[in-house]
Amino acid sequence: MTPRRLALAADHNGVRLKALVVERLSAAGHRLTDHGTDAAAGEVHYPPLCAAVCDDVLMGRADGGIIIGGSGSGESIACNRRPGIRAGIAWSRWATEISRGNNDANVMIIPAKALDDATALELVEIWLRTPFKGGVHAARLAQIEAYDTGR
Repeated sequence: MTPRRLALAADHNGVRLKALVVERLSAAGHRLTDHGTDAAAGEVHYPPLCAAVCDDVLMGRADGGIIIGGSGSGESIACNRRPGIRAGIAWSRWATEISRGNNDANVMIIPAKALDDATALELVEIWLRTPFKGGVHAARLAQIEAYDTGR
């Protein structure tokens, strides 16, 4: 797999898992920008973390983003408010493959409370190696983009 530039973040629910993801991705040669959090103590609000990852993706500083939260639902909502971001919750192999292959997701959301470590790490690998299919899916993404631009 070709090394990529990836932006990462996790709230307090994902600190431990993010460390494992960072270790795995670093060992594979990916260049990472870690937006935190690293402290397991206390509650951390996810919207600013999502904004930082999305900014990196939108500004071209990262090829994709990975955000780890409890359920992933709030993180997905926060990310998908940003025009140009397509964030999908990676809760299964199927959902992960669809988010990349059909929806060209540029941000992966991992629900730390729903997955064991081995499954989460496997889904990261799947997300990184699944190509966008294009075709009819590209036409659908163009329709979604039209929402963002008011066309």
